[in-house]
Amino acid sequence: MLKVMSLAGGLAGAAGLSQFPEFSQQYLQRLAGQVDALTEVTTEFDASATKAGLSREEALASMSGTEFLGYRQEDMRRAFTRLDRLSSDLALLREAGPYERILLPHRFTDTALLQATWTDFEPAMPVTTAGLSTAGAGFVGGWAAIGGLLSLIFAPFRRRARY
Repeated sequence: MLKVMSLAGGLAGAAGLSQFPEFSQQYLQRLAGQVDALTEVTTEFDASATKAGLSREEALASMSGTEFLGYRQEDMRRAFTRLDRLSSDLALLREAGPYERILLPHRFTDTALLQATWTDFEPAMPVTTAGLSTAGAGFVGGWAAIGGLLSLIFAPFRRRARY
């Protein structure tokens, strides 16, 4: 029973982790799209500020006086901050290969992008080297996790050998 459950855990781990390279690729594509869109918004804002003879900060500061402008100023500040963060993540993830991305989960920080990627994600057959090796790592991890957990659970019920 323990071996069968460990095997099932290994297979589940292999199936799950083998999908990470494809998921990370889809996240990377969405991330690049977000960076492109935010760059366009930022470029247009900066161009409008320049036409008015203002720096970005001066243009933001001028967005006051009404509740709407105050909200719009906050929106733009968030967009600029998000662009900086996502651009940094994108640069690092683009440089990293599929194996290295496994070690960079802290760069998959945008919850809206993660949720959108997960919603549209369709599992892919792990036919790349990265997919097959992450499947192998997932199998070993799943086997070890389930085997270890079941060993702990059943340890009190095992018969002890008499000497």
